[in-house]
Amino acid sequence: MENEKLINMLNRDLTDEHAAIIRYLIHSYLEGEDSALGAGLLSRAREEMWHMHWLGMIIGKLGGEPDLTPAPYPYDPTNRKTIFKSYVAYEKKLIPHYMKEADLMDDPHIKRVLQREAWESEMHAKKFQKIHDKLTQQQAQSLPGDENELPESFVEKIQTIVEAKYTQMLQAIRDAWVFQGNGLSGWQIIDFSFTKMKQLAHIAEEVAENGLEPRLIKGNISTSASIGVALKNSLESVQATRDLHENIQNDPEAQKHSGLIANLDLSIKQETYEAEEIKDWLK
Repeated sequence: MENEKLINMLNRDLTDEHAAIIRYLIHSYLEGEDSALGAGLLSRAREEMWHMHWLGMIIGKLGGEPDLTPAPYPYDPTNRKTIFKSYVAYEKKLIPHYMKEADLMDDPHIKRVLQREAWESEMHAKKFQKIHDKLTQQQAQSLPGDENELPESFVEKIQTIVEAKYTQMLQAIRDAWVFQGNGLSGWQIIDFSFTKMKQLAHIAEEVAENGLEPRLIKGNISTSASIGVALKNSLESVQATRDLHENIQNDPEAQKHSGLIANLDLSIKQETYEAEEIKDWLK
């Protein structure tokens, strides 16, 4: 298969995996990560992240630009029963899709990755079917999420950070894939993306706990081919989100939520660390 055609094919797969990550993450936040349903959904989302990562690594090695715009995720939002039924259907359709692509591959590594995507999608379908079948009548007929008790202006502040951290995390992943051949830089960047994911979760959970869907919306992603430019952009980005965290930490509404304050304090410390590390890399 021609290189460009292969990159385009893998990018379409990347967008499908990205869509699954968003759907399962949002649902897990709405259920609550400490609940059985929430924990299971979070586990599936993390596995989808690996699926996306495998594809992104290959695209980067092939010299391609990863497509970080998620595909649509079709699901019936009527109640939990219809939602999980949609999840089963989504995962099942990926099984023959990936196996067909694997059959087209000459490269043994890419073939194995696509085969693995297929049988892990099959496992996800089975797990979602099991959840679907075990829902109580009350769970099946209801939706996740509680009533919003936070002031609208405060929720908007939180959502602004959600969007910023989500985009920042995507940028870090993209840079790691594209610059994986630049010594340790790619792996150091991907390490930071894990931290950003946790920072995103801390703030997104505050939105979800009030019955609202966190805005996991991709902002502008730099596609620079220069590692120096990428690191400078990363430094500016992490300094900007640190300012956002400090701003909301001083909000009177935030002071009412001790857990949020503790998470904000940790995020600020982590971002200060990241900024100093990047400054050293730039030297």
